[in-house]
Formats: sequence, C-alpha cells, structure tokens
Amino acid sequence: MYSHHPNIRVEQDGHVTTVTIDAPQTKNACSGDMWVALGAIFRELSYSGSRAIVLTGAGGNFCSGADLSARRDGSVDRPSNNLGGMRVLGDVVLAIHTCPVPVIAKVDGLCVGAGFGLALAPDLTWCADRARFSTIFAKRGLSLDFGTSWLLRERIGVHKAKEFAFTARMLNGTEAFELGLVNAVVAAAELDDAVREVVDTIVAGPPIALSMSKRELDNASTSSLVQALEAEALAQNVNASTEDMREAMMAFFERRPPEFHGR
Repeated sequence: MYSHHPNIRVEQDGHVTTVTIDAPQTKNACSGDMWVALGAIFRELSYSGSRAIVLTGAGGNFCSGADLSARRDGSVDRPSNNLGGMRVLGDVVLAIHTCPVPVIAKVDGLCVGAGFGLALAPDLTWCADRARFSTIFAKRGLSLDFGTSWLLRERIGVHKAKEFAFTARMLNGTEAFELGLVNAVVAAAELDDAVREVVDTIVAGPPIALSMSKRELDNASTSSLVQALEAEALAQNVNASTEDMREAMMAFFERRPPEFHGR
C-alpha cells in the first residue's frame, strides 16, 4: 500500500498508519523523489480511513534534511532557478500539515534542516531525550525552508525563532520541550510506548469531530472570533447528525466507553 519509494515505508495497524523514512546510510536525509513520495503518501492517507498517522525515521534518526550527498564537491546539480522544485517541496509541507487525519511526529536522533520542518508540520511532536534539533540552514549558506519560517514561529514565537534561525544552534530533546517545540520528551527506550499511548487515545475518539477540531484550530490564527464561532456552529451542525454523536450520548447515559465508527 502506498509504495511510492523504496526508502519510505508505510505500515497499517488497525486504524493507525505509520510512515517511516528508511535511509539509514544518510541518517534519513531525503532526496527529491523521497520528498515527492511523502507528499503523495499523505495526500492518499487523508482519505484512507486511518484515524491517526505516525511519522518517524528508521535506524535511530528522524531526518537529517535534504540529501546533499551528490554535492560533496560543492557543485549544484540543479538549475540556477529552482523555484518550481521549491514549490513542489512546499506542497509536501502542506500535504502533511493540512492532512485531515491527526498526525504525530515521533522523533529520535538527528532532526535538522528540512527534517526539523518535517517534525513541526504534524499536529503533535513527541521526542526522545537524545533527539537533536537544529534549523542548520545558516551553516549551509541557506535561509529557512520546508515551512520552518512559519512553523517555528507558530511554536515558539518570533524572537526565539530568529535566534535559532540566525545561530543554527543544536538543541537536545529536553531543551526542545522546555521551549515548547515538542509536546513531550521521554527516554529513548520509552518513546514507542509513549507515542502509542497518545495515538491509541486519538484513535478511540470520534474521527469526524476530531478532524473538524483540527481544521478549527489550524484556521484560528487567520480568523476573527466571529469567523471562528461560525465555523464552530457549522461543524457542530454536522456532528449532530452523525452516528458517532448518538453513540456518545448513549454511552454517556449507559455509563460505558463509546465506540466510534467515523459515521
């Protein structure tokens, strides 16, 4: 299923889909084809019936950004004007960030450059204490990309975002948590279980209602209160006609956990 690239694994376990970048020889750096594959996978998963998506990396690292191994001599193997390619990369960010299914990044090891943006594009980010985060672009003679100019500011505010953009300082998992970059930090040996716990909670929830809550929160930063209230009214009107809401009410009165089916 969703076999778009040999270095991107997609695995289904019940209602949970795990997308794994699997290129340990480059610490999961992504080539252009791999970025495109990630975008295609998330667009397809948006309407797959999955209730939660975990995005992670294999071999003890999350993602070391763009694969620069073909440019060891400092040459640039692309046209001087790469606007089209960068817009394709932007589409990948949007495919992940706007996916209607809740997306959780599970970060261990190296998470830098575009890989840092890849960890911020999902809805939630859990990391190991040994994880290492950096914008790193300044060290490569580049400005921010993969959405980090927006995603980083949204997470930690403009002044801290500028600090890390200008210095490319490396942060460990604990520092990232203290700054608000990630939702939680745990020991590396506990990361899988910690992510599974939050994923199981999300999967047990009402898929339609959670998807609408995600849209409401994502749109709030560019909406007025009046617009947000109208969006809430429309969403609740939809929820009121679902089988899931009726099941929730019955479960409440019968004093039992609800069983949601996304209908």
